[in-house]
Amino acid sequence: MNITASTISLNVDNVDASSTFWSTHFGFTQDMAAPGFASLSRSDAALSIVFLRRGLDVLPPDQRDEHARGQILAFTVDDLEGELARLQSEGVQITMPLTSDEWGERSFQVRDPNGVIVQLVDWNAPVAN
Repeated sequence: MNITASTISLNVDNVDASSTFWSTHFGFTQDMAAPGFASLSRSDAALSIVFLRRGLDVLPPDQRDEHARGQILAFTVDDLEGELARLQSEGVQITMPLTSDEWGERSFQVRDPNGVIVQLVDWNAPVAN
């Protein structure tokens, strides 16, 4: 197997709201769109995001009504405090404050309009002896 790209597909109620949020606050570009569908990417991210409107017939019947609420998309960033300040200045609600874990992960979270969790992370792991 040779993987040439990675995409996560998320079922949401309002595709336009998520697409706008991710473009506005996280710099994703909408590559393709159609009614009930949007595909977004960033040149520096190894992941594309597809939003599908719940109930679309293109989805198998057992997946049509599933909702992506509660999914966490985590991105490691260079300036965690700077990103936190930027998002706060843009009026984005911080849904989990900046935390530090004993294993060296620091993170905070926001949610997009459909409840998809965005977690920004950096690592300050202790050096193993």
